[in-house]
Amino acid sequence: MNPETHFIPESHFTTLCERLFGELQNGEVLSAGTGGETSQFIRFNQAKVRQTGKAADHYVVLSLMHQQRQAQGGIPLQGELDADWPELHQLLQKLREEVQQLPEDPYLILPQNTGSSQERHSGRLLATDAVVPALLPAMQGLDLSGIWASGFLCQGSANSEGQTHWFETETFCLDYSVITPNEKMVKTTFAGTEWDQAAYEAQIQQSREQLKVMERPPKRLEPGNYRTCFAPAAVKEFLSLFSWGAIGEASIQQGASALGKMRNEGQVLSPLFQLSEDFRNGTVPRFNHHGEMAPEYLPLIVAGRLENTLISSRTAKEYDLPSNFATDYEGLRSPVILAGQLPEEQTLSALDTGLYLSNLHYLNWSDRMGGRITGMTRYACFWVEHGEIVAPIENMRFDDSLYRIFGDQLEAVTNKSHFLPEVDTYDGRQFGGSYCPSLLVKEFTLTL
Repeated sequence: MNPETHFIPESHFTTLCERLFGELQNGEVLSAGTGGETSQFIRFNQAKVRQTGKAADHYVVLSLMHQQRQAQGGIPLQGELDADWPELHQLLQKLREEVQQLPEDPYLILPQNTGSSQERHSGRLLATDAVVPALLPAMQGLDLSGIWASGFLCQGSANSEGQTHWFETETFCLDYSVITPNEKMVKTTFAGTEWDQAAYEAQIQQSREQLKVMERPPKRLEPGNYRTCFAPAAVKEFLSLFSWGAIGEASIQQGASALGKMRNEGQVLSPLFQLSEDFRNGTVPRFNHHGEMAPEYLPLIVAGRLENTLISSRTAKEYDLPSNFATDYEGLRSPVILAGQLPEEQTLSALDTGLYLSNLHYLNWSDRMGGRITGMTRYACFWVEHGEIVAPIENMRFDDSLYRIFGDQLEAVTNKSHFLPEVDTYDGRQFGGSYCPSLLVKEFTLTL
């Protein structure tokens, strides 16, 4: 396999599916999902290349349904029909045996044909041999560690009812930290679909400027309430918890949602806070692993009021509700927090005196049903006086409520919403990311 090429084309997946569907027996229904990447990875440490390589990885997962039962399994793909077809045929036979042994699933979602789709987004990426010459010069003189990942991503879906979906894109991401001699860090990400050398060099220079401030003696804060500005990366960390027992309809129905007070007690957030699921930016597939197409745009929280939740077809069937075709885990896939009115360049002057938090870490619910969040300040977090950054702060733990952060303490939202990509690579590079502005709050509670 040549990792420089899109080694598994859509036509290969389509041919395999056609053969599989032709093998089905009476009463059997089959859906197939696929995904993969051809990527270049480079690991940097102390602004030097420590490891580099290319990866070509692709898989297919089958779901066989029969008599209200479902069995699933998957295999990696090699990209050659003579190699992949026998493996998939054997997998189908194995699932056929397994499905008879499983209990009935009362909420099983059977595939349908509601229309097919194709979506392709071409990027303008650095050639693999141009990456190091483009990145290294700007890094010189920094203790910089990070990961570069770049290349092609795809995802596909097909079912025996005749529906097919295909999504592909090309992206790059440099996720990095720069470190002071006393091990203080500035962490950030430079990512996109079209390489811009000037923008990259400007961001590295901004990291240099922040690093100079991090070298100042840190300020120790006492526990208490502080006027605070959250940078977009910090806002993204809060937003990630919405996918974990908050915005999903199942968690609300089960009485375990952080947004349950909004549904059941009439609690509202600030009218400045607006959250939507928006696939119009083309960074992530609209179809889920069932092949169901989510709405192109779904308002979730409008002017501080809970307008919609994410509802999977399984939840819809269990609670007799209309589905908006969320994934089974009912998490955000393409979230956007609407920008506000505060000019971004006036953020520090609007803060005046208080905290500027670039990053947060180790977030968790301290009281999920109450909407309380705990975590740590991390990396470039600063004390600001009269609109000027004075010093970094020592790491502090916080515990506060989303009903305060996004509610009665929210004072302003900046007028630009920044794209923050998903950078996880545990099971392969991820699609998409979040669009987040900065938030200015009147009080934020540090605990120790």
